[in-house]
Order: sequence, then C-alpha cells, then structure tokens
Amino acid sequence: MKLVILDRDGTINVDSDEFIKTPEEWVPLPGALEAIARLNHAGWHVAVASNQSGLGRGLFEVASLNAIHAKMHKAVGAIGGRIDAVFYCPHSPDEGCQCRKPAPGLFEQIGERFGVDLRTVHVVGDTARDLQAGTAVGCQPHLVLTGKAEGLRAEDPLAPEYPAHTMVHTDLAGFADWLITRAPAPRPTSGPGDRPAT
Repeated sequence: MKLVILDRDGTINVDSDEFIKTPEEWVPLPGALEAIARLNHAGWHVAVASNQSGLGRGLFEVASLNAIHAKMHKAVGAIGGRIDAVFYCPHSPDEGCQCRKPAPGLFEQIGERFGVDLRTVHVVGDTARDLQAGTAVGCQPHLVLTGKAEGLRAEDPLAPEYPAHTMVHTDLAGFADWLITRAPAPRPTSGPGDRPAT
C-alpha cells in the first residue's frame, strides 16, 4: 500500500494561533486539495495526523471538529480526491499523552489501521514535531514551507531539531510533484529468503 501521512493545520489548510475552531475558519491552502487529489490519482492513499489540543483546552467540542473534517472531506471529494482517515490527538500539552506530536502514537495507530510498514511511508508537515513524530517510527520526512515554516527558505540549512534527511518543498503541491515524478513506489523491506528486520 502506498501511503502518505499529512499534518493538517499549516500543511493542508491555513493555520491560526487562535486555533481552527469552526468549519468557517477552515480554509484550504492554495493548491493543497488538488495536490491530494493528484496523489490519489497516482495511487497514493492519504491519512492525516493532527494535534488538536483545542479540544483539551476547551476551545471547541468534538462536534465542531467533526464538522471541520466533514468540510475538508467534502472539499477534497469535490475535486476527485480522498482522505482515507483522520487521526487526531485531543489532549492538551500538559496531559503527557503518547499521541501528541512529536510523540509517535498517532503514527503507530495509522500503521496498525492500514497494516503498512511505516518505513515506506512519507510524512509531510510544517513543523519539526510533525516530522519527529513520523521519523520516530521510520517514516521519510518532508517539510513544506507553509504554515509555521512559511518564513524559511528552501536553500537555507534546517535547524538541528529537524530530522536528518528531511526534504524541503515549497508547499504540498511541490511535494506531490516530487513524489509522483521522482520517488519510486514503496516496496517491502524484506522478501522470501531475506532476514527479518531487527
């Protein structure tokens, strides 16, 4: 299975320091939904992994989050794309959970749900913690220069907190271009007669 895991706020839609609390506040970034549709058409499945501490902070309810995601699914579907699943952490930063990025819990859940070797999966986000969470379970990291990374430049070296071998793309559309035209399709890391990974 060809799978990409995307961050939500700042990667797919416009981010806000005040949190995205209602469907009206959810606004897709230019070209982001089209990029998801192009990934789908090239055979890639898409899952979303998102910190939603606004729930734990009491800023909005699960019903509002569900309505936001319904709007996102509808908007992607309207242009022929699909997000297979949305995984989110509802906890506030002080709750000490294992699912709030940079902890890898959401990625472990995605790996279990889809039955994929996470070492074949690309993770895309606009912060170091998005990529740290993915690389903790073996995902291949990609930074997009939108959202919180908007002020960075592709030609500048990344700060030490970014995982080694992080690839940088202008936006989600740039990542999709790279993946569709340049990346080989993922293949199992071991086959018959191969020694199992340890």
